[in-house]
Amino acid sequence: MSSSPYGFPASTGPSPSATSSSHTDNSGASPDTSNSSVAFNSSESSRAQPSREQSAVPAACLGCRSKHLKCDGKTPCSRCVASESQCLYVASRRGYKGPRKGTASNPNKRQATSPPEQDGGSAVGCPMGGGFVVTTSMSSLNDSTQLTDVQVYRPHGSSSRQHVGSLRQTTTDVPLPERCFEAFYHFFHAAHPFVLPKNFLLSIIKDTPMEPLLASMRWAGSLYLEKVDPQTKANLLDEAMRLVNHSPVRDGFLVQALMILIVALDGNYRQDQAREFLERAEQLALEIHLNTRDFASTYGRGIPVLEESWRRTWWDLFIIDGMIAGVHQVTNFYLYDVPTDVALPCEELQYLSGVIPPPKTLEDLEDREFSGYDVEYSSFAYRILCGRTLGRFMRFSPIQGPNDENLNRIETDLTNWRLHLPKSKRDALGADGRPDEMMFQAFMMLNAISLLLHQQHSQLDSSPAKTVTSCAPYRPVPSGDEAFNIHTHHTLIAANEISKLITHRTPLLTHTHFFTCVITLSSIVHLSRWAQHFYLPSASSSSNALLLPTPYQQTLSQGVDDDLRGLIRLNIGALAELSSVWGAAGTAKGQVQGVAQEIYRGKKQQQQNPTYWYGFSQEEMVNSIAADDTIIGDIQSLQGLTGLPELLG
Repeated sequence: MSSSPYGFPASTGPSPSATSSSHTDNSGASPDTSNSSVAFNSSESSRAQPSREQSAVPAACLGCRSKHLKCDGKTPCSRCVASESQCLYVASRRGYKGPRKGTASNPNKRQATSPPEQDGGSAVGCPMGGGFVVTTSMSSLNDSTQLTDVQVYRPHGSSSRQHVGSLRQTTTDVPLPERCFEAFYHFFHAAHPFVLPKNFLLSIIKDTPMEPLLASMRWAGSLYLEKVDPQTKANLLDEAMRLVNHSPVRDGFLVQALMILIVALDGNYRQDQAREFLERAEQLALEIHLNTRDFASTYGRGIPVLEESWRRTWWDLFIIDGMIAGVHQVTNFYLYDVPTDVALPCEELQYLSGVIPPPKTLEDLEDREFSGYDVEYSSFAYRILCGRTLGRFMRFSPIQGPNDENLNRIETDLTNWRLHLPKSKRDALGADGRPDEMMFQAFMMLNAISLLLHQQHSQLDSSPAKTVTSCAPYRPVPSGDEAFNIHTHHTLIAANEISKLITHRTPLLTHTHFFTCVITLSSIVHLSRWAQHFYLPSASSSSNALLLPTPYQQTLSQGVDDDLRGLIRLNIGALAELSSVWGAAGTAKGQVQGVAQEIYRGKKQQQQNPTYWYGFSQEEMVNSIAADDTIIGDIQSLQGLTGLPELLG
């Protein structure tokens, strides 16, 4: 008997190929699976027009609607595919009289009005299926579209906190392997989107050996499920490792299995083991020539979405290698020096839909300002550019002093990346309000590179935070003779921008776990600045000239103090939320909390000296003491915290 991807016997229903011509019947096949069969069994079907005539399209996408153009109702529509634009549908309420009794003739349009159903008609709580919807109120969604109380596609990774909690805490009768599988796609896949989208994966699972990959997906998914006991999770990991270590097939699916293990092991503070798997994945990738353009076409079976998956596998392995090297500062980003001509990935919505445009090249991306063509690249591509800048930074290290030409070269790369972003990519939220995880990671990497580049030449003494070593070994940064320099400015800006990413209205658990270490890097800067702010030897010292010489500047200093308190609490709260899944975040949270408490105790001792209050009015003194009394309570209240505190909204 064949087994399902979830790890239990599959039902004896029609095969994906058999359902491709009967996807609107009541055979019991999942809409996701049956629809994907049509697109996946032929390289042309995702671009072809339906063989039978369609009735009038019940709702046009927002792009066509705003331009008053006819829309073919596909997901995405042909006009958005041609223009390489995001295709967003809003369900029309005109003439609505309740749900139809029959099945929609167009399976794609069904997703615009109701969520897909699986196995017994239960709604799927996983946005990766493409039909996850939310009812919301909005006054304006486009320049020419005024809508209220409408249903909008919910993008992957942007579900509400209530839904995230229900998915993690569910104790329904759904078998554990299936819940793990759904959780993988809900939480993990958007951050590292190289595995095939769920519906396409299900359509080839019966005739493709990929059990190591499926086992790795099940274990990674289990990490997000709060009701699964630790021993069960350990058993799932053991099974994944056994299958990976003894796999008779050495192919791209095995590379993908290793990549999932690398990320999840690293996030659970098993960095040595993660590095071992990283070395294996790199060796296997080069052995099978995954770094070549021909790999996708040779092993893509003529299926565009599978070819795209192979391109994404190489580039995500490249990014993972770079992130591990950057945040842990132990490895050397081996893949940066490996020649590659692999084409660039497309946009996420195109990948999820299976409608893959002709791929662009890395050479065109890096020479885009000189081509004479105004071409917009995918968010994944801009993420790759940040990864390549990280590689150059690591090859230039160690940078000899603040005036080193290599430092200026990296800063030029970072500035050029920001200056030449198209308007639609200048935020980790897209123009349509969808969270853009690839751009989120790109901004995360950009600011981490800037912080690492400038911190070593700043005037921020790092010794107060020397015990924060969960992600990387402590590296001393002594205070300089100057009160402030340009490198200090860059370091503070980067640390603040990293903290600002926490405030995005996207569940933190849908981000890559590497965000944990980037938050930790930011926390070291905040703590160093906070400590330096209080441990000032004298008001007349030249190093304190910007802080204490006048009552006016002392008042400004108190404002800086308030900002630092908020940033430190923000970072600790985010680490607390991430620690519910990632053990490394729990370790980082404890270390950051410990340093914050130590600095706070030092400040309380300092306040006993009357000269500390020079320049403060009585009201300012009272406010400062009240604020100080709250911070230690806030920090202590985060001990053992598993949910994001109210102070984060």
